Amino acid sequence: MIDITVTRDIATCRRLRRTVFIEEQGVSEADEVDDKDDAALHLLATEQGRAVGTARIIVSGDTGKIGRVCVLADQRGKGIGALLIRQAIAVLRQNPAIKTAKLGAQTHALAFYENLGFTAYGPLFDDAGIEHQNMALPL
Repeated sequence: MIDITVTRDIATCRRLRRTVFIEEQGVSEADEVDDKDDAALHLLATEQGRAVGTARIIVSGDTGKIGRVCVLADQRGKGIGALLIRQAIAVLRQNPAIKTAKLGAQTHALAFYENLGFTAYGPLFDDAGIEHQNMALPL
């Protein structure tokens, strides 16, 4: 069973992100590590006590930006990414001042996010050497 919880264990979230983004996808450490973690809300997915995925939420005005979503390679295909996004949306909906959830999706994942209710908008853009597109979901 997968558990998704809000966590203050940023170190574990960063380890997961290092594995997926830096080691697997080749993102530079300078692009992955930023100064936003301390102000963000972090979600951690665990299975039988093992950390398997994470996401973070940064609120700015009436928008919640979901980012740094990742799941370990050996855990993909189990629906963990969708659970993380659904939980992030649920967290954002708890605050009535937040009107929109946004994210920057890697283009290979556009259909994944569309299936969760997000709509792509704007031009494609490069983020850390990977093509992305912005997406939004009205709350």
